[in-house]
Amino acid sequence: MPIVIVLLGVLLLLLLITVGRFNAFIAFILVSLFVGVAEGLSVLDTLDAIQKGIGATLSSLVMILGFGAMLGKLVADSGAAQHITEKLVRAFGLKRVHWALMLTGLIVGIPMFYTVGFVIMVPLVFTVAASTGLPLLYVGLPMLASLSVTHGFLPPHPAPTAIAEMFDADIGLTLLYGLMLAIPAAVLVVPIFSKRSRRLHPTPLKEFYNTELIPEDQLPAFSTSLLAALLPVLLIGVSAVLRLFFEEQSLVRRIGDVAGNPVLAMLISVLAAIYLLGIRRGRKMSDISDSLSKAVTSITMVLLIIGGAGALKEVLVESGVSEYIGELMKGSGLSPLLLAWLIAATIRVSVGSATVSGLTAAGIVLPLVGQSGVSPELMVLAIGAGSIFFSHVNDGGFWLFKEYFNLSVKDTITTWSLMETTVSVVGLVGVLLLSILF
Repeated sequence: MPIVIVLLGVLLLLLLITVGRFNAFIAFILVSLFVGVAEGLSVLDTLDAIQKGIGATLSSLVMILGFGAMLGKLVADSGAAQHITEKLVRAFGLKRVHWALMLTGLIVGIPMFYTVGFVIMVPLVFTVAASTGLPLLYVGLPMLASLSVTHGFLPPHPAPTAIAEMFDADIGLTLLYGLMLAIPAAVLVVPIFSKRSRRLHPTPLKEFYNTELIPEDQLPAFSTSLLAALLPVLLIGVSAVLRLFFEEQSLVRRIGDVAGNPVLAMLISVLAAIYLLGIRRGRKMSDISDSLSKAVTSITMVLLIIGGAGALKEVLVESGVSEYIGELMKGSGLSPLLLAWLIAATIRVSVGSATVSGLTAAGIVLPLVGQSGVSPELMVLAIGAGSIFFSHVNDGGFWLFKEYFNLSVKDTITTWSLMETTVSVVGLVGVLLLSILF
């Protein structure tokens, strides 16, 4: 009976979001109440669990995601993302311009949330395509694939970070393993879709060309742009590597643990970007502060959705359903990693939102992390891969791509949807391979 109630709860969540068009946060709270009461908790106990879940989930994420949004805004507004793109395009040359844009997507996608990265980078794609005479999708798909990969696999993006906190996974190792998956996944997409994209010649609406680029002499230095964008990865990644080679009590390890703490790493990165991309280039601190405030307001709903998913997770734990599900799934004989991917992919196809599908799946498979002995970091990545599977008409990213590139629904499915599916499946294969090695 407990599993039936959970399935009904997930079905209710899908119906509220897809049919009822409810806000995802409200839907999560309603479903949490339904599951808690149906599983035998009183209404007040269920509400206590909801509050506890929201608080526990958002306790450190508020800072990580808030600083992440600020860093992305600074990288975008200063022209650092533009300079990285232009420099790499020149370095790779005309014949390999798609590889340059794939690499740009990986670099710029780390500090920028997906939608922000898309809106900032697509005008640059249009400019590169127009200046080189290459087909638009041939230039654009590699970059957008990279943005999608970072969104699904890498902290400090919302879903991977939230799931890592939920599973008590090491953020540094999650980032390192995520990079091991992200790079091959993005690289494989380029040759697979290059021929198909060359055959399509979309004509984007003129208003999307109106974004003015910053003159080259006003851009920050390339080294500065690169450092600002990658500093969180360097701090968190180096800390994770140091943990593999140094004893816990060594000075190097302790310094690395402090600098690589996700909250401190993001704070250091934001402070460095404020100086390097703002104050040093003549921007007033008041202007920078206004810009950072706007960045934080853009993630408010994301934080609420993550909190709602944390509420559902806590209700499952408090009512004993998590333990029941864990025992049930343990006897299935299916790899926990594959199971996590399947659940996330199923919810993704049904709901559309990668963040919602990833967090919902995480709440369901949470018991497997402790009981199966599987790496929590790899479970985060398995769910992340499943959460970007086959984006279609119920996903906002699908329509963002379609409208910006002015494609038909059919062509959007054969490019964008299949690209997302390819990245998802490659991610799953990579996770399973890593589970053998680590």
